[in-house]
Amino acid sequence: MTTRRAFLASLLAASATPAVGWAAVGDPTYLAAAKLPDGSYMLAGLREDGSTAFSVPLPARGHAASAHPTRAEAVGFARRPGTYALVIDCRDGEVLHRLTPPADRQFNGHGTFSPDGKLLYTVEQRVEDSEGFIGIWDTEANYSRIGEFASHGVGPHDLRVMPDHETLVIANGGIQTDKWDRAKLNTDTMRPNLVYTTLDGTLLELRDLPDFYQNSIRHLALRPDGLVGFAMQWEGEESYAPPLLALHRMGEELVICEAPLSDELAMDGYAGSVAFSGDGSEIAITSPRGGRIHRFSDSGEFLGAISRADVCGLAPHAGGYMASDGLGGVLLIGPEGARPLALAEASWDNHLVPIAAART
Repeated sequence: MTTRRAFLASLLAASATPAVGWAAVGDPTYLAAAKLPDGSYMLAGLREDGSTAFSVPLPARGHAASAHPTRAEAVGFARRPGTYALVIDCRDGEVLHRLTPPADRQFNGHGTFSPDGKLLYTVEQRVEDSEGFIGIWDTEANYSRIGEFASHGVGPHDLRVMPDHETLVIANGGIQTDKWDRAKLNTDTMRPNLVYTTLDGTLLELRDLPDFYQNSIRHLALRPDGLVGFAMQWEGEESYAPPLLALHRMGEELVICEAPLSDELAMDGYAGSVAFSGDGSEIAITSPRGGRIHRFSDSGEFLGAISRADVCGLAPHAGGYMASDGLGGVLLIGPEGARPLALAEASWDNHLVPIAAART
């Protein structure tokens, strides 16, 4: 016999709207922002074969996006420094929430969800002096801001949750910028660092770059065993060609990944994105300025270069890497080199962001 309480509970369960997953928008594997020929902007989901699963409009240029691990939601971050981040329903482009940092802060281009999707961590800097902070947002409570902590550096740009689900790794770029026009104020004295913290901000480890202190740490790649790769951008003398990639494992020394001088010079001091290959055996960086992809082994040896105009987006792929460029190209980077997968009437922006649920 069914009780009244059980009957009401069954009605509530039947009427509840389940979370819409990534299958509802075509099972994309990556997110990518782009500029269209008419000057408008979009956020797209790309499959492993380079085809477009969905596209939704963006109100302005996006720098990077973060994909919710299970829901078809993405947080699009304004180009740094930005004062908003948009939570977007990837089915129809509806802006579900508009996130605004505290009055004395700016978003700095990146954020990441916790593995269960309940929290969003955002990279921020204080307007006055570029001191770094990590904001914490509750995705189950309309993305309300529930806390923050220091990034333990200046000008943070990227962060990831480590595979232990208990640690954050943060890329502090070290650059202090003018609050009005983004002019760099401290390139002679900057001190970038790679930081590990607990999820509430307790400092666990800090690694700086005493030999390359003008190399701004920008973007991160993370392998499932905890190996971190980070891409850098040179702020020193233009004629100098420093390494632009390093590897690190907590508790160990940094491994600086050097290419031959002619190859380093071709990168023009700029690494735009970084990713481990799909099998994790190697790591690569891109340079849209140099039109280059540099590949290294997971112990830091240079494996070779691939030329591609305006290439920047990079992400793991079962066949090696997926890459994207400002000319609309989507490429598979494998052992034999680059193979075109798709060509869009769009200019892909800086990053290809893997959607965790699509890769498991």
